[in-house]
Amino acid sequence: MDIAMEARAKTIREFQNLMKRMYISRDRHRGLHGTLLWTISEVGELTGAALKKDRNAMRSEAADVLAWLCSTCNLIGIDLEDAAFEKYGGGCPKCRHIPCRCREK
Repeated sequence: MDIAMEARAKTIREFQNLMKRMYISRDRHRGLHGTLLWTISEVGELTGAALKKDRNAMRSEAADVLAWLCSTCNLIGIDLEDAAFEKYGGGCPKCRHIPCRCREK
């Protein structure tokens, strides 16, 4: 698959596989804990962009968060698409409704 085709990946699984092909060697070298620290750092950067209301930065940081989450899942052998839809595909995990009917705390 050429780079232009890979850039059009439309499923979580396709994106996770793309991250695996690009970064698995580096991720393994860094290890799970190092990769998790990078993931947390990217969440912090997304938060900072949100606080500044910088939409372009939020978009970029959200992509980074997804990429690092995929790298983490690759290291621990979790298919993120399966996990996400298994938990949320039938509605809210607590009340089972769409939209959620749970009372906020």
